[in-house]
Amino acid sequence: MKPGGMAIVAGIIAIATLVAIAVDDMNLGPKIRAPEFPRDVTWLNSGTLTIAGLKGKILLLDFWTYCCINCMHIIPDLKRLETKYKDELVVIGMHSAKFYNEKDTENIRQAILRYGIQHPVINDRNFEVWQEYEARAWPTVALIDPDGYLVGVTTGEGIYESLDRLIAGLVKDYDARGALNHQPLQIKPEIDNLTIDSQLAFPGKIVADEKSGRLFITDSNNNRILIVAANGEVIKVIGSGAIGFEDGDFSTARFFHPQGLCYDAGNDLVYVADTENHAIRRVNLKSERVETIAGTGQQARLYNEEGIGRQVALNSPWDLILIGDALYIAMAGSHQIWILDTKTLEARVFVGSGRENIIDGPRKVAALAQPSGITTDGQYLYWVDSEASGVRRFRLNGPDAVETIIGVGLFDFGDIDGRYPQARLQHPIGITWHNGFIYVADTYNHKIKRIDPQSKEAITVVGTGKHGHIDGPALSAELYEPNGLCFLGGKMYITNTNNHRIRVYDSTTNMVSTLKLGGLERPSVTAKDLFIGEIKRLPPVEISKSIKSLTLKIELPAGMKINPQAPFRLEVVSSNPAAIAIGKYDNSFYENTIIIPIFAKSREAVLNANLDIGYCGIRNESLCYFRQARLEIPARVTKNGQKTLVAEIKVTN
Repeated sequence: MKPGGMAIVAGIIAIATLVAIAVDDMNLGPKIRAPEFPRDVTWLNSGTLTIAGLKGKILLLDFWTYCCINCMHIIPDLKRLETKYKDELVVIGMHSAKFYNEKDTENIRQAILRYGIQHPVINDRNFEVWQEYEARAWPTVALIDPDGYLVGVTTGEGIYESLDRLIAGLVKDYDARGALNHQPLQIKPEIDNLTIDSQLAFPGKIVADEKSGRLFITDSNNNRILIVAANGEVIKVIGSGAIGFEDGDFSTARFFHPQGLCYDAGNDLVYVADTENHAIRRVNLKSERVETIAGTGQQARLYNEEGIGRQVALNSPWDLILIGDALYIAMAGSHQIWILDTKTLEARVFVGSGRENIIDGPRKVAALAQPSGITTDGQYLYWVDSEASGVRRFRLNGPDAVETIIGVGLFDFGDIDGRYPQARLQHPIGITWHNGFIYVADTYNHKIKRIDPQSKEAITVVGTGKHGHIDGPALSAELYEPNGLCFLGGKMYITNTNNHRIRVYDSTTNMVSTLKLGGLERPSVTAKDLFIGEIKRLPPVEISKSIKSLTLKIELPAGMKINPQAPFRLEVVSSNPAAIAIGKYDNSFYENTIIIPIFAKSREAVLNANLDIGYCGIRNESLCYFRQARLEIPARVTKNGQKTLVAEIKVTN
């Protein structure tokens, strides 16, 4: 502990205890100046920053580690706050690694790209900042006022509402004194330098159908599912590629970073764990339709919030396996295994108390730790507990007991082959069963390991332990944070996530190769694809050259009104200004309507309206919300096209 640490803790009151207190009325005792950042740390998404140099800005420090599901859960809250207070607030990530692999700056950069983080991040690999601020858990956030003094700290999820009130109070107070810096912070997002020389983007899980010879792959950051032949030829693409939560046909359905999937050969269906939509989707390969069968689209806040179909809230489903009519779900966010009846759509907890740990015992008492992969041999459920670097199992028709095969504790990890309890893994994410053995994607060790479920012995079969992309003999080949794995035709197929490729291990030749995908377009990855909010794409419209404007109508939920005190931003852009150009406009509106000048010339373009809006209750002005929405209007200029264009942006709670 560094000098002054205890004084800091004594002077900080948790944010959670302050949410009902006006900022002007806070009684925090003596002010505690926020400790300055170390000079020798590595920065990502920006150059070197200092608290002194950010005077006049409200600072929000986010202590996180990229393996942590709870840290992932608050990213949308941080993005909402960054958007709402874009000129007053600076969020800075303090990446204080749990696992050895997470200390590497390049690995953190990959996580930043995967999660769409665009605020400055420090690689706090030696826990210097963590110790200065006396952080105790992931995630922890610390709020600092524009004078550089600590306002408060809190841990855990569900931070938006309390922080929103505190930040709004600070903005009001410091603005009144003329002490707030409204100049936007100049950053250097890693996304601007992103080049992916592959058709995939952070692929997640992979499963196979032996009979048809097909592979099913979640192309996670391209928000789509691929059906691929064993030779790499792409048969079908499921999903438009845009972030969203929409059912429909293969070209219009939208996902949000899907992970696990499984194939129902008897009914020609694919089930998908749509992870960041907190939903289970069902893909009918005959009708080529996607439907949501469980999940509200919002993260569950309780560990046992059971229910039916789209009425039940889920919590980061990461992988799934089908046995009969029962879909078993590795629910990473609640540290449980759930079961979904595919006929009745009833969803309930099957294994796990909701406590994060590695504790065996009866299935409802046992503690799990971020289960991220699940498989079966028909008798047992096997899963990997990523945060405990463990492999666990439960006999479906046997004693009511969860048993550990590999793993001994939340902070016991490494790269040691051998038998339980000496064997060690490091944050495994993928698992599959094949011919009497369990194969595990030992993700942070960049290896594939084979485990004998009888002797509980683990041995490395692929990988050197160094991250990279090298084919060749299995124990000389390099992987980069592998995630999913499956067998087809006697060969193992692996999603090599951070290299955006599929690798193939042939045990007969003991060689690793890279699968070449054919018939698949290489998507572009831009900051636009990282948008979080509601997206609506209108049917294509034909417009005349004589058209003068686009009228946008903003529809709010019943009983709500636009809050003139809240930030309001509307950005309208054309994908092809040479065809259809956008004229100058301001953000003033009358009766929730805005007129946007447009100049139609020829050909076609997509008009994109991006909206950030604050609104409150008509009768209860203390009930306020902030939302993002996007409207996409494909338009084509024709001789007989319409001379007026009216579109509606619908905002929902």
